[in-house]
Amino acid sequence: MTLAAAAGTAAHATTTAAAAEAHGFLSPTGVEIAFLLVGLVTFGAALITVTTRQLVHAALWLVVALGGLAVEYLLLTAEFIAWVQVLIYVGSVVVLLLFGLMLTRAPIGRSPDADSGNRWVALTVAVAAAAALVWVVVDAFRTTWIDLDGAPAGSTEVTGASLFQHWVLPFEALSVLLLAALVGAIVLSRKAKAATSAAAPSAPGGTDTRRDTEGAR
Repeated sequence: MTLAAAAGTAAHATTTAAAAEAHGFLSPTGVEIAFLLVGLVTFGAALITVTTRQLVHAALWLVVALGGLAVEYLLLTAEFIAWVQVLIYVGSVVVLLLFGLMLTRAPIGRSPDADSGNRWVALTVAVAAAAALVWVVVDAFRTTWIDLDGAPAGSTEVTGASLFQHWVLPFEALSVLLLAALVGAIVLSRKAKAATSAAAPSAPGGTDTRRDTEGAR
């Protein structure tokens, strides 16, 4: 029984290796082409997000970038991560960001204050971080192939079991982060409301003083 299982595993490994050799770099599949195109769109949206001077436009382009990442996860057969990306980031974080812009009365048009003047420093740090990330990922998964014939590694069942068995603490930390963002938005809105209430009584007082002056005349 053990010999038969070992023989089957060896045959499957040989078939996978043969398929990997037959599938060369210059013969991409439709999924790989779609992955590349969606990646280019996502990269462009992310670039516009960090370079535009209109805060609302930056938030909307961020929606495009995060949605593109969700499509990339779907193409990688990780549907659970894709829907988490849509529900949490696109459906919660970006909406919370837009509410924060509205409640803090951020400028709708072009904002010169959105540019700190450190574009070259930020670009250097971004390129260095991207190069380090690409090198780490390529070095870690250089010889790794996804077995499309086996159980889907990115399915909801497999990902949920791994998440709540081995990654419970980071999951709860993310929940605390989202709660902190919500509390911060509430605090900012209350400060803006308090400033508006403090400035409002000055207007009626000035009107009454003007009326008293006109009556004295």
